[in-house]
Amino acid sequence: MKNSSRGSSKTEKPVSTVGIDLGDRFSRYCVVNARGEVMEEGKIATTVAALERHFAGEARQRIAVECGTHSPWVSRLLRSLGHEVWVANTRKLRAITGSESKNDRNDAEKLARFAAYDPELLSPIQHRSPERQRDLNLLQARDTLVRARTMLVNVVRGLVKSSGQRLPKCSTESFAKRVGSEIPAGYELALLPLIEQVSALTTQIRQLDKQIAALAQRYPEVERLRRVPGVGPVLATAYVLTLDSPAMVASSRAVGAFLGLRPRQAQSGERDPQHRISKTGNEFLRRLLVQAAQYTLGPFGPDSQLRRWGLKLAASGGKRGKKRAVIAVARKLAVLLHCLWRKGESYRPFPIPDPQLAA
Repeated sequence: MKNSSRGSSKTEKPVSTVGIDLGDRFSRYCVVNARGEVMEEGKIATTVAALERHFAGEARQRIAVECGTHSPWVSRLLRSLGHEVWVANTRKLRAITGSESKNDRNDAEKLARFAAYDPELLSPIQHRSPERQRDLNLLQARDTLVRARTMLVNVVRGLVKSSGQRLPKCSTESFAKRVGSEIPAGYELALLPLIEQVSALTTQIRQLDKQIAALAQRYPEVERLRRVPGVGPVLATAYVLTLDSPAMVASSRAVGAFLGLRPRQAQSGERDPQHRISKTGNEFLRRLLVQAAQYTLGPFGPDSQLRRWGLKLAASGGKRGKKRAVIAVARKLAVLLHCLWRKGESYRPFPIPDPQLAA
C-alpha cells in the first residue's frame, strides 16, 4: 500500500457518496447526498457477484472503503465499474477507531461523510498492483515458515532442558541434522516428529529462497540495494515491493516515519516528552530493517560510516543505548536504501555527506 496524493476534492461535490465498512462475509454501506443527508443504508455480501449486482450500471459515485483484507480486490472491482474509489487508512481516523459507538453501520456512515466533504481526510492509500502483491506474498509466506521453524526449535530445546540436559549450539538451518543424535533417551517419541518438521520447513524455506532470488531479474533495483551489508535478497525485495516506488514518500528522510521507525510526537507548548517509535506502516519490513541493523552493529558487521555512528550512539546511551542505537540504525538504513534507489547510485561505506541522510 502507498499513500495517495490526488489533491483535495472539496470543490467537486459528488451527487452521492457511498461509505462501505468491509466485513469478511457481509459489508455495511451508507449513501449520503451532497447535503450530507443519509439516503440509503443496507448490508451486502462481500462477494464479486453481489457487488457487481449492486454497483454495475449505477451512475458514477464516490465510494470510500476502509483498508483491510478485502479492500484491494474490492477497490479494483469498483473502479472497473466506473466509480471513484478511495481507500481509507482507518488507523489514522480516530473518529472511527476511537469512537465510543463503534459499529459497522456508524463506520460506513462516517466513511461516506468524510469522503463527501473531502476524501483527503481519509488519509487515503493506494494498493499495489496484483502482480507485486503476489510477489510480496512469497516473502510473507517465507516469513511464516521461518517463524514456525523457530518456534519448533525453541520447543525442542525447552523440552530437553526439562530433563536437565542441553542440545548443542548450532544454526537454525542445521538444527535438524545436528541434534538428531543428541535427543535424551525416552524423549524420542515426543521430539523426533518435531525435528522432522524442522527439517521439512528448512527444505521449503530453501525453495522459497530460490524463488525470491529470481525476483531480482524482474526488479533490477533489488541488486543495487543488496550491496548494502546486512541487506539480503529478502529485505531488498521486501523494501522494493512494499514501497512500490521511490515516489511513495515525499523525501528520503520521510521513509523512517512512514515505516514507523520515528518516535511518536506529543509536543504541546514547552512540553515535549520522549515516546517510543510509532510502529505505524508495514510491520514486516520494519522487522527486517531492525534485523539488518542488528547485523550492522554486531561482531560481523563490516566497517562503515553507519556502523561507526551506531556504535558511538550505543556507547553513549547508557543501559538502553544499544536498543535505541538499533532502531536509529534501522531508520538510517531505510533512508539510505531509499536514496540509493531514488538516485540510482551504488553503495559506498563512507559516502560524501548527503543532507538527505540526516536523522
